[in-house]
Amino acid sequence: MSPVESTPRSDAPGTQFLAEIHEQPDALLRLLAHEKTIARAAQLAVERDVRLIRLVGHGSSDNAASFGVYAFGLLPRWTAMRDAITLTVHYDTPLDMTGSAVIGLSQSGRTPDVVEYVARARAAGALTIAVTNDPVSELAAAAETAIPLAAEPELAVAATKTYVNTLAVLALLAGHLAGRGPEVSNGIRRAAEQLAEVLPSLERAAAGMALPFAYTGRMFVIGRGVEFATAREIALKLLETCRIAAEPLTATDLAHGPVAALDPLFPVWAIASPDATLAPVQEAAARARAMGATLVASGTAAAELEGASYALPVPAPSPQLLSPLLSVVPGQLFAWALARARGLDADAPHGLAKVTLAR
Repeated sequence: MSPVESTPRSDAPGTQFLAEIHEQPDALLRLLAHEKTIARAAQLAVERDVRLIRLVGHGSSDNAASFGVYAFGLLPRWTAMRDAITLTVHYDTPLDMTGSAVIGLSQSGRTPDVVEYVARARAAGALTIAVTNDPVSELAAAAETAIPLAAEPELAVAATKTYVNTLAVLALLAGHLAGRGPEVSNGIRRAAEQLAEVLPSLERAAAGMALPFAYTGRMFVIGRGVEFATAREIALKLLETCRIAAEPLTATDLAHGPVAALDPLFPVWAIASPDATLAPVQEAAARARAMGATLVASGTAAAELEGASYALPVPAPSPQLLSPLLSVVPGQLFAWALARARGLDADAPHGLAKVTLAR
């Protein structure tokens, strides 16, 4: 199948979603033009003697926060956490924000409880940073400083380029805190080039996989470490665009009960990286195969997962921390192709809107 044959008509369902997947390399490069803003935010954190990073968001933003926990832990060795919005906003629990930096993640900048959390945290003395695609949004106004995602308008309901740019912001912020800003910036630039090179072949491979999964109703998506964010995001894409009950699990979680649910009609998607998390992912993949489950292997170490029925490998970036910028893309493309095979519109999933009104 040629690239022309795999690209749908401009009026076909899912066209916008696919177009925005292909815009991701350019979106990453646009973000790098705002590196000074990110470096200033890092400097503010140092000046304010920050000791704890609190990340808040919903949906894809919360998935990106899972990556942020590792980015801040692995680069500057700072403690970061995905904080409980409900504890502060809904239960009205006063928390000690001394030494905290709050990073509010919202592509629209209009998610009400994220905005409210950031406003309360700022009043309690936390350094507050907004990461949003709308620099004049309510979230940007509530925070002390705002970092633009620079992804340009994202019209499909399911996030793609705003998710990848959120990962890049968190990696760059962590990099500047660690004194490794130029290394991470150069890595993002190269990752954008790698992604542009591999997108056409990944699209063809994902389209070729769609038909065998057309009647799949459930799936586990497993990852570990920095790739658990990828597992969460791929599962969300399959859930919202394809109506598949996809559940993200760490590679270790699979063995603690969920493995009992596996059978030949229950596929497992595994994301592998060539780092300390590879062995647990390999073990989980072997357990899935032993239960008769169809295995899909992706990530920078996809070739290390034996017995996979399908493989969607991606190039390895440097530093390895940046692998989620690439490893999420096979899942995005598969969600587009599978939605098309099931007669669904990936641009406008039923019952969903672009802005999360989480009240």
